[in-house]
Amino acid sequence: MKSYLITFRSITYGQRAEQTLRALGKKSRLRRTPRWMEDRGCGYALEVTTGEVSELLAVLRQQQIPWRKVWLARPGGEMEELSNVLP
Repeated sequence: MKSYLITFRSITYGQRAEQTLRALGKKSRLRRTPRWMEDRGCGYALEVTTGEVSELLAVLRQQQIPWRKVWLARPGGEMEELSNVLP
């Protein structure tokens, strides 16, 4: 399993995403997006652990919950922005 951060522009979208994934039995944690990660100032991120993040993103898209970026947590704490996860 891999750990990801899915970023959102508002807490409302982050909360909707968290509730949607919870209904599917997926655990997640909503938190503030680290400032270095967000190019437009404030934002929120949903931390999820899953084998396949593109499936979760497809569910969010189906539920019309817009997200901004997806980051993969690498060993050692480094974060890698993913561009190939668009469903």
